[in-house]
Amino acid sequence: AQALVKWKNSLSPPPPPPSLSSWSLTNIPHLCNWTGIACNGGGLVTDINLSGSSLNGTLDALDFASFPNLTRFDVSNNNLEGPIPSLIGNLSQLGFLDLAGNFFEGAIPHSIGQLRKLEKLDLTLNELTSSIPSELGLCSNLTFLALAQNSISGELPLSLSNLVRLSEFGASENRLSGELPPEFFTNWTKLISLQLQNNFLSGQIPTEIRSLTKLNCLFMYSNWLSGKIPPEIGSLTKLNYLSLENNSLSGPIPGIGSLKNLLQLDLSMNNLSGQISPEIGSLTKLNFANMRSNLLSGTIPPEVGNLTLLTDLDLSMNQFYGEVPETISRLANLQWISLFTNNFSGGIPRDFGKYSPSLMYVAFSHNSFTGELPPYLCSGFALIYLMIDGNNFTGPLPDCLKNCSWLTRVRLEHNQLTADIMSAFGVYPNLVFIRLNNNRFVGNLTAQWGECTNLTNFQIDGNKIAGRIPPELGKLSQLRVLTLYNNELTGKIPDEIGNLGELLNLNLSNNHLVGDIPISLGNLSKLNYLDLSKNAMSGSIPDELANCKNLLSLNLSNNNLSGVISPELGNLFVLQILLDLSHNSLAGSIPSNLAKLTKLENLNLSHNNFSGTIPAALTSLVSLSSIDLSYNELTGAIPSGRLFQQAPESAFIGNPGLRGNVTGLSPCVTGSKSTDHRKKVLVGVSVGIFCLLLLTLIAVILALRCRKKLLDEKQEIKRLKEHEKFEQIIWERLGKFTFSDITKATNDFSEDYCIGKGGFGSVYKAVLASGQIVAIKKLNASESGNIPAVNRQSFENEIRVLTEVRHRNVIKLHGFCSKRGCIYLVYEFVERGSLAKVLYGGTGAAELDWGTRVKIVQGVAHAIAYLHHNCSPPIVHRDITLNNILLESDLEPRLSDFGIARLLNSGSSNWTTMAGSYGYMAPELAIMMRVTNKCDVYSFGVVALEIMMGKHPGDLLSSLSMKKTSTISEDPNLLLKDVLDPRLPPPTGQRAKKVVFIIMAALACTHTSPDSRPTMHFVARELSARAQTYFE
Repeated sequence: AQALVKWKNSLSPPPPPPSLSSWSLTNIPHLCNWTGIACNGGGLVTDINLSGSSLNGTLDALDFASFPNLTRFDVSNNNLEGPIPSLIGNLSQLGFLDLAGNFFEGAIPHSIGQLRKLEKLDLTLNELTSSIPSELGLCSNLTFLALAQNSISGELPLSLSNLVRLSEFGASENRLSGELPPEFFTNWTKLISLQLQNNFLSGQIPTEIRSLTKLNCLFMYSNWLSGKIPPEIGSLTKLNYLSLENNSLSGPIPGIGSLKNLLQLDLSMNNLSGQISPEIGSLTKLNFANMRSNLLSGTIPPEVGNLTLLTDLDLSMNQFYGEVPETISRLANLQWISLFTNNFSGGIPRDFGKYSPSLMYVAFSHNSFTGELPPYLCSGFALIYLMIDGNNFTGPLPDCLKNCSWLTRVRLEHNQLTADIMSAFGVYPNLVFIRLNNNRFVGNLTAQWGECTNLTNFQIDGNKIAGRIPPELGKLSQLRVLTLYNNELTGKIPDEIGNLGELLNLNLSNNHLVGDIPISLGNLSKLNYLDLSKNAMSGSIPDELANCKNLLSLNLSNNNLSGVISPELGNLFVLQILLDLSHNSLAGSIPSNLAKLTKLENLNLSHNNFSGTIPAALTSLVSLSSIDLSYNELTGAIPSGRLFQQAPESAFIGNPGLRGNVTGLSPCVTGSKSTDHRKKVLVGVSVGIFCLLLLTLIAVILALRCRKKLLDEKQEIKRLKEHEKFEQIIWERLGKFTFSDITKATNDFSEDYCIGKGGFGSVYKAVLASGQIVAIKKLNASESGNIPAVNRQSFENEIRVLTEVRHRNVIKLHGFCSKRGCIYLVYEFVERGSLAKVLYGGTGAAELDWGTRVKIVQGVAHAIAYLHHNCSPPIVHRDITLNNILLESDLEPRLSDFGIARLLNSGSSNWTTMAGSYGYMAPELAIMMRVTNKCDVYSFGVVALEIMMGKHPGDLLSSLSMKKTSTISEDPNLLLKDVLDPRLPPPTGQRAKKVVFIIMAALACTHTSPDSRPTMHFVARELSARAQTYFE
């Protein structure tokens, strides 16, 4: 009693009453009735059970020697901390020890091996470190051993194989490493549950696993296991749960038809290949099957229809092909089906959904499905997610879709659907995201869309929608993206659009809209992109647009706007990507106030009625890469700045009064007539002499080349014939389109279609005749040139490899074309552009909150891990920067330009002139001049830090390098809050923990020693594991 009271008094703060009120020296006669105390017949304490008693403090003051008869000690689910006392080993009669759910730290004491009668040991959910003591193997009576959710490291000690009575062993979510000893599986024949997930275990799964014939649960997911899944796993006939996802397992799925008691099967995120065996139909108790993100191929066996209890089926991101079997319609309990990013073709069975009333999630995106959607797809009205984008579906939408009021996310874009949207859609109070673009929808937008009050993304561009824009859209207070361009809309833009205070992107271009630009648009203070081009709008540009302080791009071209440019537009300081007012009837002078747009990259004021001189102040627009002032009434001299002097002739033509040293314009006149005459004579004589010398030189060269030409002509003709196909073809999974299709869509690669320039060349946006939008990267002539014949097959093979890359966070490469001595790479088009533009575009802080940044880092990590560990052969990116991370409209990251540098230097494994971008390159490149995947890891670390800091981390990395520290925690003068982006309020709660982890992981990735950097597989896995704590 005294020992218990002494320990109670040491607890701080004291436990709240009445939990231990009975523990008192004045109440010793009733010791056996004290809270949590039980005694044997002799009045000796045998049980201490204080689980969930809100205890705070340590076990240091508890004298275990006072309880020689103690058989049960349970203080689980409290707030106890400190080390586990080694004296606990003196409890020789102890059979049950539960310390789970506390804050115990340090190592598991070696004295634990003295507890020879121990049957249950639970240390789950603490902060224990170090390795598992080998003495634990002396506790030969153990049947239950739980060590999960700590930070225990090292290998599993072989001595644990002595625990022959063990029925449950869990050590998940630790830092265990090494291989699994076969002796475990040979000796643990009574094992029912084995849970080792979320560790760093490596090697193969031993074939001795066949001995675990009583096993009910096998969890080994999120480790580094490799090799094949042993066929012996088919011996585990009592298995209910088999989860091996997120490893590096390869080879075929072994015969598992004998696992007739299996309820859940998860083999996702490995490198498994081959086909799904028809024997899967024998698993009639199966309710969950996940095989996504592997290399599986073949067709779905019809026998899958026998799995009538199946609720979840995920086969996404594989290489399956053929048609979906009719039998899939039998799955009466199906709730979730995901087949996206495969090569499926044909139609979806007509009865699909008819017998599945609980169907909630359907994802058929990025396949080659054709035909109409099944009419019973949502007959149970339970549908929440519907994603069928990137197929060839035709015809109307199912009638039942109108009444699916639970719909949250809908993606139907890039198909050939022909429904009338007036009758096809209903009111969806839970709808957050819908994309209907690039189909053949007709009809008018109705007022009921204004009732979808949770909508954040509404994209219906590229259809045949007519009528007026309903003013009720102004009720969508959460809307961030509204794109209605390339339709047949008429009437005025409703003033109510100005009520959309969260709007980031508004694109109404290429319609038949008329009237004035609403003054209310000036209320859209968060707007980044505004495009009203190619309409019939009139009136003047309202001064209120200058209130859209976060605009990155403003396009009002091809309208009937008149009046003057308000100087107020010069206050759009963030404007960066585009200011296009061309093809209107604007007049007056160009305001010098536009010189304040110092971030602007593209300015187009052509085809208007501007007069006066070009303001000299515009020479201060140092970021400007393109300017067009053609076809106005401008006069005077062109300013002398670099931009104006290097601009092409087309930028100024159509202005008869302009003069300057530009081709096609009258030169500026200076000096006296006599001086001019002397200069002309001198120039004339010089030109004459030069021409004579030039003609002589040309004659000699032609004579030499003529001789060589005769010798090489036959060989050249043969070479051209051999490679004619190579120079023309573009691989495209959904069909082929020709080089002429691309040249037509870009007006022969006109600058008007150029959307970016980089180290490898220029990027063009092309809207093909089919409506498909692609981005074409035209490689610089010096970078592409003519590929040597010996390298052509290698180049073609590597292109084929890159076109097979399929990951939600990696840009799809459709194919390539070799023409005119240049290389053209064709990618899918991503709307928002680079992460760099968003992060530094003025609204980076507002739009990229901590949760979004964490998700971006996680997506990029998974993309790189996929390239490194899931592609065969592995792909090293070589140039990971913010500019090579593109963002979808919902801010989902997409990694671009993967493998390009390798293609352009395919003859060498060394990395010389194209080692990446300054500030992102790994330091060892300066020494080895050779790229490995650890160079990508370093670049990822820099990018992750930059995302979290809101600036390049060069100064931070230099500071840590000089102090020879690798983490912020080792520098007492540097606080984490000091490095986070100051534009955001500091993160709190679980989100703060996630941000801290990303910072620490990023610093580990930027370690100067490549061998000390983690793999991207590890980083991606850790991010996923920790993300589950708070991600929505």
